[in-house]
Amino acid sequence: MLKSGVSSRLMLVFLPLTLLWGYKKVQTVFVQPQAILVLGGSTKSLEREKFTAKFAKKHPNLPIWISGGSPQGVTKKVFSNAGVDSQRLYLDYRAENTVENFTTLVDDLKKRGIKKLYLVTSDYHMPRASVIGEIVLGSRGIDFQKVSVPSKASSEPVEKSIRDGVRSIVWVATGFGGGKK
Repeated sequence: MLKSGVSSRLMLVFLPLTLLWGYKKVQTVFVQPQAILVLGGSTKSLEREKFTAKFAKKHPNLPIWISGGSPQGVTKKVFSNAGVDSQRLYLDYRAENTVENFTTLVDDLKKRGIKKLYLVTSDYHMPRASVIGEIVLGSRGIDFQKVSVPSKASSEPVEKSIRDGVRSIVWVATGFGGGKK
């Protein structure tokens, strides 16, 4: 009898959580990205910018948010050369690190009603960016679809993902540790 009561209580706790998780996963399948977010930090070869300019041509109605990265004139030239209207670009240079790439823009994205976006960064950087994005973007109800830029670089150490995941949690809880809120 006692065993049955404990099982029922556990089910009452976990069933709603499971349903919520399932609902969110199903919802993300049907919600199309409404913007492109590019994390700065590209090399002198401008891989991320060039990749995103080509990607943006396939998604002509999406605004392109670029956090950090190459100087404004260089970035605009890459997109202009690819035939992407510079009116679509939102360049933001407040971030000084990957956590700040998210924390400085998340509220701007939320205010514009963005519920899902394409997240563009280098393949070696995507695992860490995904951890931060899940926490920071997720705290505002924003989902993302990963778009990795191919590179020849080695994967980042997992310790960086753990460190920045903790920094992101601290930012969500306190507003500190991730740059300007």
